[in-house]
Amino acid sequence: MAADSSKPYKMSFVVGGLFLNESIDVVNLHKSSADWSQTRQMALGDSITSLPKAASRHRVLREIASRLSKLNDGELRFFGETRDRTDQQALLWLAICREYRFVYEFAKEIVRERFLSLQTELPVEDFDTFLATKAEWNDGLAGISPMTRSKLRQVLFRIMREAGIISRQNKILATYISPQLYKIIAEHSPSDLELFPGLKSDGGIA
Repeated sequence: MAADSSKPYKMSFVVGGLFLNESIDVVNLHKSSADWSQTRQMALGDSITSLPKAASRHRVLREIASRLSKLNDGELRFFGETRDRTDQQALLWLAICREYRFVYEFAKEIVRERFLSLQTELPVEDFDTFLATKAEWNDGLAGISPMTRSKLRQVLFRIMREAGIISRQNKILATYISPQLYKIIAEHSPSDLELFPGLKSDGGIA
C-alpha cells in the first residue's frame, strides 16, 4: 500500500506513542461493532485510557481508532488474536505508517535506506533535515513551528522505539515478525514490508 502523494501531510501523531495496551483493548471492543466511531464511544465508556481529562481521552481514542482503521480485516483479526507483542507492535507501526504519509515516507526514505547502506545509527537531526526537505514543496509542513517540530521529532522517535524499529540509543534494529504475519501483509500490500528494516521473505531477519 504505497503512500498517496496527493494525500496531505497530517501530523497529529504528536498526540502520543504507540498505545499498544490501549489498542488491544480497543480492538477487543471493536469485535462487537463494525463502526469505528461507535467503538470509540464504547472505549470512552469503558475508561480504557487513564488520562484524567475528558478532552485528552477523546483525542487519544480518536487517534487510536483512526490508526487501527487503516489495518485490513485480516491484519486486524490477527492483531486481536495473537499474543505475540512483537507482531502487535509491528502491526501498530504499520497502521501508523499508513495513517501518516510523513511517517511512511520517513520509514522508507530515511530508516530503510540507512539500514540498507549499513548506517544503523539514526541521528535525530535526520528528522529535521527530512522535514525541511519536504517543507520546500509543502506549505503545511513549512508552517510548522520549531516547538511543534521538536515535539513531532520526540514523539516519532518514541513510537519507533516502542515499535522495535530503533533501540533506546537510536540504532536501527533488524525486524523479526512471525511467518504468519509476514504472509498476511504480503498478500495484500507487499510493498509495506519495506517499512520493517532487514525483513527476510519468511519474516525473519535478513
